[in-house]
Amino acid sequence: MNEPFRDPELPLARRIADLQARLTLEEKVGLLHQYHAPVERLGLGRFRTGTEALHGLAWMGPATVFPQAVGLASTWDPELVRRVGEATSDEVVAFHHKDPDAAGLNVWAPVVNPLRDPRWGRNEEGYSEDPWLTGVMATAYASGLRGSDPTVLKTAPTLKHFLGYNNETDRCVTSSNLPPRVLHEYELPAYRPALEQGAAVAVMPSYNLVNGRPAHLSPLINEVLRGWAPDDVLVVSDAYAPGNLTGLQAYHDDGPEAYAHAIKAGLDSFTQDDDRTEVTLGHIRRALERDLLTESDLDVAVRHALSIRFRLGEFDPATPYDDITEAVVNCPEHQALAREAARRSIVLLRNDGILPLTSVRTIAVIGQLGDTLMEDWYSGTLPYAVTARAGLSERCETLFCEAVDRITLSAEDGPVIVDLDGGPLGIGTEPDTFDLFDWGGGSYALRATATGRYLSVDDGGVLVNDQPGPSGWEVRQTFRMEDRPRGALALRHISTGRYVALEGEVFRLVDDADAAVWLTMERIVNGAEAAAALAATVDVAVVVVGDHPLVNGRETEDRLDLALPAAQQAVVRAVRAANPRTVMVISSGYPVTWADEDLPAVLWSSHGGQEYGHALAEVLFGDADPEGRLTQTWYRSARELPDLLDYDIIAADATYQYFRGTPLYPFGHGLSYTTFDYGDLTVSVLDGRVTASATVTNTGSRAGVEVVQIYTHQQRSRVKQALRRLRGFVKVRLAPGESTRVGWTFDVGDLAFWDVTRNRSVVEDAPHKIMIGGSARDFRLSARFHVEGENIPPRAVLDGPIPAVDHDEYDSVAFVDADRVSGDAVRSTAEGAWILFRSVDLGAGAASCAVRAVGTEGGVITLRLDDPLYGPVIGDIPVPRAGRYDLAELRTGLADARGVHDLYVVLENTGITVATLTFGKAV
Repeated sequence: MNEPFRDPELPLARRIADLQARLTLEEKVGLLHQYHAPVERLGLGRFRTGTEALHGLAWMGPATVFPQAVGLASTWDPELVRRVGEATSDEVVAFHHKDPDAAGLNVWAPVVNPLRDPRWGRNEEGYSEDPWLTGVMATAYASGLRGSDPTVLKTAPTLKHFLGYNNETDRCVTSSNLPPRVLHEYELPAYRPALEQGAAVAVMPSYNLVNGRPAHLSPLINEVLRGWAPDDVLVVSDAYAPGNLTGLQAYHDDGPEAYAHAIKAGLDSFTQDDDRTEVTLGHIRRALERDLLTESDLDVAVRHALSIRFRLGEFDPATPYDDITEAVVNCPEHQALAREAARRSIVLLRNDGILPLTSVRTIAVIGQLGDTLMEDWYSGTLPYAVTARAGLSERCETLFCEAVDRITLSAEDGPVIVDLDGGPLGIGTEPDTFDLFDWGGGSYALRATATGRYLSVDDGGVLVNDQPGPSGWEVRQTFRMEDRPRGALALRHISTGRYVALEGEVFRLVDDADAAVWLTMERIVNGAEAAAALAATVDVAVVVVGDHPLVNGRETEDRLDLALPAAQQAVVRAVRAANPRTVMVISSGYPVTWADEDLPAVLWSSHGGQEYGHALAEVLFGDADPEGRLTQTWYRSARELPDLLDYDIIAADATYQYFRGTPLYPFGHGLSYTTFDYGDLTVSVLDGRVTASATVTNTGSRAGVEVVQIYTHQQRSRVKQALRRLRGFVKVRLAPGESTRVGWTFDVGDLAFWDVTRNRSVVEDAPHKIMIGGSARDFRLSARFHVEGENIPPRAVLDGPIPAVDHDEYDSVAFVDADRVSGDAVRSTAEGAWILFRSVDLGAGAASCAVRAVGTEGGVITLRLDDPLYGPVIGDIPVPRAGRYDLAELRTGLADARGVHDLYVVLENTGITVATLTFGKAV
């Protein structure tokens, strides 16, 4: 072995350095794209980042499909989630051995964005609204993906999407406001555990901006993320995001400048233009020519890229995973695991005693999700599908009703007919019928009964009948129905926003709403009535409702509300009226709301993968206790949520931590078929550790599972504290009458919060309350304990500059970038905006204040004490008009500024940016 970089006995750093020293500058440039250029003279082959593996291997053909990520987290079982990750990585490696170019070993999973708002179109991709629980589950899944060998990675997991990303609406141009406390207490903690424990080895920045700066240019990549990891971290861009830096975001003037800044900020791999690398690499070459980059800058990024390849064993003679073959794909063991994961993810929301089912001879399975399984954008291809109907039919006589309306459509020239070969729709003499699917939010899909195919739009804008259902990146199979006079309607294609017109005998999309064809719709079959008629004939009715993952919000599209579609709610009401023994089963990737709560039993799961029907049957018939627990708050209405773009969960009273209302179902909620009692709580604080324990007893007649959750609340503080915060959980399985002792221990340091007065974490000297129970609102035991910590003194403003973003409260300001490389500032969005610094110590007297500020329209900054409107003015600072980044130091003398006060910095005009304030002492 002549080349040291191929010697696995040498230290990794030496191997990387040896290979890197052999590369020419041009060869290094070739390693900075998603598709690494081969270096044939050194025997380096092709390498590609990015294989999707969110809940099973995706986009490669049939592979085991597990429940969606939010469903996996609902198991509250990290070891199970780890096993799912392990099975997924086996299948990734199997596909890689079959076709290395198609299935790379850098996997883009897990998603660790905390699920702040359930309207987010990608809600099903994350784990929880709680950052700690998100970190636990992400670490578990990533651990399974990376493999058990201590040095050689099976796959290289990538955390996404960094940072502050929970909206699809204008996602490439919106900026997520993250005050320091929200950043350090809510967003960053979700990423830390998987990196710190070496489970994840890569990170993907998000499309959005954070505090005015594109996430791909965030200084936090180098300053924070890389500091957590024990080894090199590869940072890969999201698809086509680098182009946004000069495109949609217009943050830099040209590609070489933008890409140079990205590399210096920590980006190592450009996912741009698919496998067409020329433009990207050309920008990097020109950045070098213009001295915007140095070769040493490239060396840092190349080292990160090579580190992952070395750790994947690419340059070793053999790896522990060489023997994995295609036989592992959808093998019986993985099928059994998919069934277990689906079963243990099901959450029993409500039960009046109807469940588990006993002495049931006939069941009606009802609903447009009753005999189908859905694939989301990041699902694998289902190798088979056990639907609710299929799973229940193995247990007893099962009847089925899809419960959708059947309609005809007619234009003035005649009824609408379909082409039996899937071609263009036309006009005929006898109308064809269509099944009408209501997916909520005004989205409808139509399936021709004659062909079983859905209406769609081809590349020429012609209405055809050739699709198995809504599918693809650009969903072309959904329409809105707009009212027209005399009971007519027009069809508007949702994807394009264009209207269906009739040109001759061909239905085609047009831009002009006035040119839309007027259609009359006649209902031939009432879906709700048909469902009720069937329900009246059986012992139990199971109504399966929910969302379509490609229609009810998805990547690029948020939801407007959380309500079940009106037609599905109508079916539930009709079935409940016809048969009091009705169970509603919800299959969705996000929390939903509905109008009627008078249902005997309600269950929820995410879209559960290929074994969903078997899992559902096992829970409904009591073969297994329902183990799932919610990882998000289920609100009663979307009206209880703040604005979708409001990321400040503290100020907005958002998530279970701060929400003051009464939710439909709280975070952590989930029922068992038995009951549990809690007792004998003990709490102690010793040597920097908090220890708590309690006894849990199964007081029912069945074996069951309880997820015992522990929360804390700091009862006195300088700042607003969470009402409740999850600190741990224990999942127990108990026989009837059995008791067990459960306990938790955590560091006092875990109770820290971010102190904006000193820009660090702090544990206050304060009383706390510990709360134990079955959810964030079901506390069975509580106790108080005291933590010895710091007393935060008044802010010492005379000691140095104060960052404007480190304020305590604000009104009508946005968080923005102070310059294009680093630093945050605040910018007024309305006249009279203000930021508040509580308990400012002005000492014996502050004589002056210097503010780094600028106003795009000029203006005035007023300094007031104790009240933003009526407090005494101690200084006025005129702000000259200048460019957005042309901050200047502006000074004023201060009048009677002494002692401890609340300081309001009032931005009297819109468009004023403030970066820092510096106070001078009176002489």
